[in-house]
Amino acid sequence: MKKVAVIFNGGTISMKVDPRIQAAVPTLTGEEIMSMVTGIERYAQIESYTFSSLPGPHMTPKMMLELSGYIDKILDREDISGAVVTHGTDTLEETAYFLDLTIKSNKPVVMTGAMRNSSELGYDGPANLAASICTAISDESIGRGVMVCFNDELYYASEVTKANSMSLDAFHSPNFGPIGIVDNNRVLFYRNSIKRQHFDIDDIETRVDLIKCAAGMDSKFIDFSLSQGVKGIVIEGTGRGNIPPGMVDGVGRAIARGVPVVIVSRCYQGRVLDSYGYHGGGKELTNMGVILGDTLPGQKARIKLMVALSKTSDMKEIKEIFEMGLY
Repeated sequence: MKKVAVIFNGGTISMKVDPRIQAAVPTLTGEEIMSMVTGIERYAQIESYTFSSLPGPHMTPKMMLELSGYIDKILDREDISGAVVTHGTDTLEETAYFLDLTIKSNKPVVMTGAMRNSSELGYDGPANLAASICTAISDESIGRGVMVCFNDELYYASEVTKANSMSLDAFHSPNFGPIGIVDNNRVLFYRNSIKRQHFDIDDIETRVDLIKCAAGMDSKFIDFSLSQGVKGIVIEGTGRGNIPPGMVDGVGRAIARGVPVVIVSRCYQGRVLDSYGYHGGGKELTNMGVILGDTLPGQKARIKLMVALSKTSDMKEIKEIFEMGLY
């Protein structure tokens, strides 16, 4: 029987309502949560670990780097077949993508959590944990990188996003759909593995800002970021990756200072491409040196730019990291 490490890292799955303040707070231990995953001992041996008990919004990139090393160390053991990691859903997709980019091991890593706390009817944490453990012990999960498991659906970390603030099936992949399901405690994959990128980093460059653009915006946020010593900027542009004319000069100032600027779309689906030639359009931006972020949403492009800047400050190399296979 395979052995799975379940690494508890806070989030709603570990919460219940405090009657004094009438709101959910971290309370449950990993052992208490695992005791609700009844019957799992028939499928896998479980070793529980506690990394943190933090809510999702408290996660930071430096903690993500620490978690990555923590998981890799556990997966180095020959008797461990895979890992399941709990996480607050608000930032789960960012941590999942960071881990996918940095974890060295080829063993399955599955991230999960809960949309309802343990005081609510329909607490989904134990079911999500059970499905994640079934995924981690599957031979077909090997080499697929970090996956996210919610509501019996599986997603690649690079493709998944939290699309609903309250639904049990809150996680979706807007461009590609799920990669598989967990049915009757068995994993069924619909798609093969994708081409993954890996970066061996010892530290993380956190000075990367994310700016969302809207009609009529100018360069003041870009200029403020530059004044604060930012090392990279991600702009969540409109449509195919276009920005208002008032933001163009700020982008130029950033690039002139050697600060990479990555453009993604604020649209839920689709990818960016330099299709438009007007002032502020994608073609002008790429001619200036702006990097295209493909299908990544802003929050994940920021994670990737942090990781890229932790490896290199060469603009050409960063461009290649982001635009591999884009054209």
